[in-house]
Amino acid sequence: MTQTPTDLGTHPWVERSGGRLTAAERRSLLRPLASTHATNAVGRLSMLLRLNSGRRAPITLGQRPPPDSVLTRAAEGLARRRLSAALLNHSYRTYVFGAALGELDDLDVDRELLFAAALLHDVGLPTPVPQIDFTRASARVARGVAEDVGLSTAATDILRTAITLHHSPGVTMAHGPVAYLLSAGAGLDVAGLRSWQLPPEMLATVTAAHPRLGFKREFASAFRAEAARVPRGRAAFLRRYGAFDLAIRAAPFRG
Repeated sequence: MTQTPTDLGTHPWVERSGGRLTAAERRSLLRPLASTHATNAVGRLSMLLRLNSGRRAPITLGQRPPPDSVLTRAAEGLARRRLSAALLNHSYRTYVFGAALGELDDLDVDRELLFAAALLHDVGLPTPVPQIDFTRASARVARGVAEDVGLSTAATDILRTAITLHHSPGVTMAHGPVAYLLSAGAGLDVAGLRSWQLPPEMLATVTAAHPRLGFKREFASAFRAEAARVPRGRAAFLRRYGAFDLAIRAAPFRG
């Protein structure tokens, strides 16, 4: 099968490869990773200087109530059963931050799919499989939820690929708005990416509503374990080339 430009990180790629990167795939991720680091450094400096654009953004960002549907209730119920309190709250924050960035960018996104993807994107992390990227398990759980509620094949594929893509460097709108905003929301909560674009009051409100509960420590430990289990996977790549532990510690949140 010939790889398309957007194939890396999608659920067919994860099913096919187990999430193990080839040398060429690792090289292809270096440029977007470097670009992310550079953009993050400039943005975080703007926060320190109190010049960041988020200080002028509408404070109403992220205040819409989460969607309520059969799909979102099923995803939330499963996440509550499978995730620790710290990872569950991360999942909620991922949704709110992703949705807020979508509002900021004036994107039309299926909020039910975004919420379900956010609540389920890490459910495979606590039950790992050696040599297999944890997002495969998360995507398979999501597929089961989708089948139970009668989600269409097209929507199920969007959900699964958003989940498997979320920790790949360089996820763009070419991957679809759900994948793009899931990755953006998770990246903001984990490493502070694009945090400078949202109002400081909004960041504080979301964190107060969904406390971090030692998330940095728990997530860094989980990713170290994932990198050891899948040494050719994306977690290992981020830790080796992306200074991922440092990025987690430097995120503009306590705990």
